Amino acid sequence: MSSKDSIILTPAALQDAAPAAPSQTLRINPKDSDAAAEDRFHRFKLIEWWDQSKLSRAKVLVIGAGALGNEIVKNLALLGVGNVLIADLDRIENSNLSRSILYRAKDNGTYKAEAAAIAARDIYPDIKVQSFVGNVVYDLGVGVFHWADVVLGGLDNREARLAINRNCWRVNKPWIDGAIEKIQGTARVFAPNGPCYECTMSQTDWKLLQNRRSCNLLSRKEMETGRTPTTPTISSIIAGVQCQEAVKLLHGLETIKGRGFVFDGLSTDSYQIEFQRKEGCYSHEILDQIVSLDQGVETFTARAALKEARKFLGRSATIELARDVLEKLVCPQCKNEEGIFASLGKVGAHKAECPNCPGVRREVVTFYKIRGDEDFLDQPLAQIGVPPFDILIARTRDRAIGLELSGDAAGVLGPLDGKVVGDEDGLAWE
Repeated sequence: MSSKDSIILTPAALQDAAPAAPSQTLRINPKDSDAAAEDRFHRFKLIEWWDQSKLSRAKVLVIGAGALGNEIVKNLALLGVGNVLIADLDRIENSNLSRSILYRAKDNGTYKAEAAAIAARDIYPDIKVQSFVGNVVYDLGVGVFHWADVVLGGLDNREARLAINRNCWRVNKPWIDGAIEKIQGTARVFAPNGPCYECTMSQTDWKLLQNRRSCNLLSRKEMETGRTPTTPTISSIIAGVQCQEAVKLLHGLETIKGRGFVFDGLSTDSYQIEFQRKEGCYSHEILDQIVSLDQGVETFTARAALKEARKFLGRSATIELARDVLEKLVCPQCKNEEGIFASLGKVGAHKAECPNCPGVRREVVTFYKIRGDEDFLDQPLAQIGVPPFDILIARTRDRAIGLELSGDAAGVLGPLDGKVVGDEDGLAWE
């Protein structure tokens, strides 16, 4: 037989092959067989609509590297997603090992995001992956949401979900939320022009959100880390749905946008729920334009930022930050003031007590706008609590545009920084 001949096998000889008609034989070209053996993603490509190049170009932000986040990162690596940023604040504990496929006993004490990134590269050596260690509400710049094609959340608290939701809406990006408890869970797809996470929040949700903070807004240490009981089985189910929805989204297929998939592990029932858009929801703002500035928070001052904003929008423009910043603590009794200039997430409730007046709690003074009359205008943005690679909101009565501090991109994104080969402007959500 020459190398050009085809090998002919009868259906009886192919016990694992798909059934063929009785009168047919299955012809396999040796060259095709060799190519399949060399192609890591050959089985995916047998799906008629599958486009592996879309996944290799995809940019995915994963927020949370606990039980859900482990399954999400594992799935993304197996799928051949090319660019992944993993964000998480916590370190690995021994109790994580029973629910987290990416971690080993030797990883105890290391940061979850860093260990997950290493494990992702072990699964798929060609993946570009970067870790971010920090508070996703206060330390993660909005620029990473603009960079991503889709955001996947594996979180256990409402404060972080609300922050992700608002940041995704500002930059017109979809996100897929996952939530698990015991052996129940849900996966939800939120995208601009539809209902958002904030639209789904009840009065109970808002009350629980407020309980994460003390009466003067400062962080309560005992509430920083959730202790939600979960199992690895429900993590794999919900993360699987999240990643499957992401694959569909990246391929331009129909998703469960505006709906949630609910799985009840006790009854093994699953169903979908549809969310309603609330027109008065505060999260529904998409920036008119995002301008990339070759500036970073360590050197770019508040005054320079305001000048840039007025260059685009005129002299009436002000700047809004994406989060509240703690300016100072003021004692109502002795009137002593302590300048702080830090994100609320970095200041614990223990700081509230006045050092001069035992038992007296100081008042928190925050700000989120820069109008031009502040006494800190000549301070670099980093010194007034703005995180790297953030997006400042330049606003007038009629318009709102984003000023992206792209000079920080390389430091935050690492190997993910730069244009992806074959990528135009990333995925455009419609």
